[in-house]
Amino acid sequence: MEIETLVRKAEKLATKYKVKYYEVRIAKINATHIEMQNSHFEDISSNIEIGIGVRVFDGSWGFSSANDLRRAEKALEAAMKIAKTTKGNSKIYLGDPLTDEAEIKVKKSFLDIDLEEKIELLKTLDSLLKGDHIPNRKITYGDGIKEQFYFNSLGSEIKTVVPKIRLSFSVTAKENDDMQTYWKVFGGTTGWESIENIDLEYWASFVKNKATSLLQAKLPPSGEFDIIMDPELAGVFIHEALGHAAEGDAIKNGESILEGKLGQNIAVDELTVVDDPTLKKKFGSYIYDDEGIKARKVEIIKDGVLNEYLLDRETAAFFGTESNGHGRAQSYNYQPLVRMSNTYIEPRDWNFEEMIEEVKNGLYLIGDKGGQVDIANGTFMFGAKEGYLIENGKIKYHIRDVALSGKILDILKNIRGIGKDLEVNFPGYCGKGQWVSVDDGGPHILTRALVGGLL
Repeated sequence: MEIETLVRKAEKLATKYKVKYYEVRIAKINATHIEMQNSHFEDISSNIEIGIGVRVFDGSWGFSSANDLRRAEKALEAAMKIAKTTKGNSKIYLGDPLTDEAEIKVKKSFLDIDLEEKIELLKTLDSLLKGDHIPNRKITYGDGIKEQFYFNSLGSEIKTVVPKIRLSFSVTAKENDDMQTYWKVFGGTTGWESIENIDLEYWASFVKNKATSLLQAKLPPSGEFDIIMDPELAGVFIHEALGHAAEGDAIKNGESILEGKLGQNIAVDELTVVDDPTLKKKFGSYIYDDEGIKARKVEIIKDGVLNEYLLDRETAAFFGTESNGHGRAQSYNYQPLVRMSNTYIEPRDWNFEEMIEEVKNGLYLIGDKGGQVDIANGTFMFGAKEGYLIENGKIKYHIRDVALSGKILDILKNIRGIGKDLEVNFPGYCGKGQWVSVDDGGPHILTRALVGGLL
């Protein structure tokens, strides 16, 4: 079905079913995925997928999707029927109609690179990752370009083209019964040029040396300490502990410690936390969200004050304000949810060396090793890839299997130093019933938390 025909058909069906609002996403995704473990290819796929997602609002949402555009009319009608038969009294933010065609440009399209060259990349990297005491190596490469046409009942018609590329690799070092894993990830809304710019030899050697050196590292002390988080750990902390708590649906549902705290001072005055989908080349960047709202920078915390929540159309109406463009869906066959994009702590003026000198008895913690957060009661626990003991302003011995925990708001209030060395370069995927691409980061941060070993 032609796009203009579908637009007209949607208008007629909306009149027939007397629905208040509808929106349609038609997406074409051209994607490649390659996975290799210990010189063996676990997966090689290259696919083109086209589909439609229809969402209709009439006090509550109706949603339907199809992976065949010949079923577009049936998807439209199904979503409208669901919306009409599902009772609800919610409201949504509408705003003005928008018409636009926008594309995130790249220097060298990965669509122009032969699959054989991408496979050769993994073979080369796998060879570089081999080494003594390295029994396991894993490499994952993925790229995809999404062409999306969005239209709604307000008259918006938006065409966007967004590329994504990501390369991750890890090694596991082993000595006797002891094993340690280390990894590195690259990615963004860029083209093949970002792969060509990676020094594969350097980073392969880096992750191997880190994994093997951790075999000799000591276990951490336990207790409350001054801690310095590196940009990666600071980024995952602010994403998991604060970003999810600031998502409008969590606030609306009474599931967040930030409920009712807009305008209140919840952190040190020096702290500003941002979520910005407009950052150039980052993995969580986009031009419009999946509700047809222009992406924009949001200052979640500004100078220590809780300044703004992340919102979609429905949560914006709940709070009586405009959507700030954070309604995102994993694909056309998922409904948009309130989601983060690129979340980070803005830099201040501390040098890393000044932070180290400030710590008399504490830890320098590096990297993200996963964890858990309870945004309802405001507690968290994160593992770090590695760390170092600090005594009297000097870095001492290497530590491993270390975790930090505490109360989110206490950590924000205990910040004593924010570095000037901002880094937002830790591309990944965030799960919330569905997966979306995100990035996070910050400068080095000096604060205080409970520290202990990982089980």
